[in-house]
Amino acid sequence: MSDDESYICRDPYSLEAKLINKSQRELEDGTEKDPLTKLRLLCLTRGARGIVGLGRVFRIMDDDGSKTLNEEEFSDGIKECGLNELTEEEIKDLFSSFDEDGSGTIDMTEFLLKLRPPLPQCRLDIIEQAFMKMDKNEDNFITVDDLKNVYSVREHPKYQSGEKTEHELLTEFLNNFEGNRGNNDGTITKEEFVNYYATISASIDNNMYFDLMMRRAFAL
Repeated sequence: MSDDESYICRDPYSLEAKLINKSQRELEDGTEKDPLTKLRLLCLTRGARGIVGLGRVFRIMDDDGSKTLNEEEFSDGIKECGLNELTEEEIKDLFSSFDEDGSGTIDMTEFLLKLRPPLPQCRLDIIEQAFMKMDKNEDNFITVDDLKNVYSVREHPKYQSGEKTEHELLTEFLNNFEGNRGNNDGTITKEEFVNYYATISASIDNNMYFDLMMRRAFAL
């Protein structure tokens, strides 16, 4: 194992900075991007919370719980998240590409699934395994209490230095799922958990190291 690979396994908290830098470079490399790729990279430059935060905004706009969005809601959601680098034309093209039946609405879950970075089945399996370990009552939500004794913060630099307590770091971990427009409800859905780690996954090339990171973090 190289020094870089060893560091990844010891300190998963460095992955987000690596992800942000990688996405920013790709976004600015001068090549033409299709609207979906551009939006994905814009979200990734905000770190692991980018796609999760967009999903939360979409859910807030979905007043009737139908899990569908019309073009105005879709456009407003992207702007609400501050993703202003996407032009009106690109937003319109993106919406149209998902509105295949011409109904004037798109499936929110399907859109977020295609927006997140590709996720090999082996990585999806270990992510779902970690979620299920925490979700003791099988209600598809996890809270700080669920995280205790499951998610390890022992390797976090601020825990090792005494700067922050376990509870503070667990709460901070939950807040990662809120995005920039979160409502701080203290819960994570399964969809948000998977989307978060799908984003982190994008910064790790080797399946073995991703698997090891998850097993160490969640004592699997």
